[in-house]
Amino acid sequence: MPFSAHADDTTPGSSQGGKPGTDVPAGVKLTTELPKQIKVDNKAGTTSGLTAKVSNTGTKDSGAITLSVLGLGGMKITKVEGCVPVPSGMLPKGVNNGFACVIDNLAAGKSKSYPVSATYDLKQKGQICLPVTEGTGKKVLWQQGPISFGTTKPTPNAPDTPLLLGTDNVPAVPGSGSGLPKTGPGDLTLPAGLAGAGLLVAGGLGFWWTSRNRRAAHH
Repeated sequence: MPFSAHADDTTPGSSQGGKPGTDVPAGVKLTTELPKQIKVDNKAGTTSGLTAKVSNTGTKDSGAITLSVLGLGGMKITKVEGCVPVPSGMLPKGVNNGFACVIDNLAAGKSKSYPVSATYDLKQKGQICLPVTEGTGKKVLWQQGPISFGTTKPTPNAPDTPLLLGTDNVPAVPGSGSGLPKTGPGDLTLPAGLAGAGLLVAGGLGFWWTSRNRRAAHH
């Protein structure tokens, strides 16, 4: 069930807080990219300007891959265009929700951008995580985050609040963290626990997609 969606990138993006997985196929070089800045409507809590981009800057096609978009803490993902929700029982601890974007192949030198709708509670720290896995299986080829969007200068009387990638939001409710380790600017080491979280997501998705396709084949 390959899906694709494209969006014009209106803001500069960044792959900060990301790191390739181990044992990535030779010639394949996958990265993800998030906007450096998004906005949150102070009344509605909805975000604008949020996209998730996956690129293959290698010399060989990627084959089938899955990009997942996961929200943590104050950030909840409400829609990713062209993608499907991840069942709540298949999400790692600390993840609010997420969407899976199954791509049949990403050719060398190509990229795909997905418009993301989300809500953000400015009373908390909000994070996003973009793991990319091989096919619908467990092998993590790349993972960005969980990385924060936030501001150190709240603007409650303005129509919206700009949030910067890699910035912890304030004010934050004590103890509102997700419990998952995160990468960030200047720290591109992927903790073992974070890799495990990615594997949990990927493994659950693989089982779900396989079961779903098997059921569809019987009808």
